[in-house]
Amino acid sequence: MRYINASAVLPEELVEKLQEFVQGEYLYIPAIKNQHRSWGELSGARQEINKRNHEILKAYILGASVEELSESFHLSTYAIRKIIYQK
Repeated sequence: MRYINASAVLPEELVEKLQEFVQGEYLYIPAIKNQHRSWGELSGARQEINKRNHEILKAYILGASVEELSESFHLSTYAIRKIIYQK
């Protein structure tokens, strides 16, 4: 999350009104519900994890053991099992 100076994006009157309540502090303004993005959606991290999980599942189906996958992907055997057995 990055911070934006309110003065740079809000009208001066609104900044002055906000300063009546908060000065020199960070203020979180939540996204509108239908515009909220899931974790990793903007950075592409979610897509990378899904790709990795697909590779793990494919390797398992082709005969790789949980232990082999754990070493190859640097994950615990518990994490590998969660990926393999997820619904």
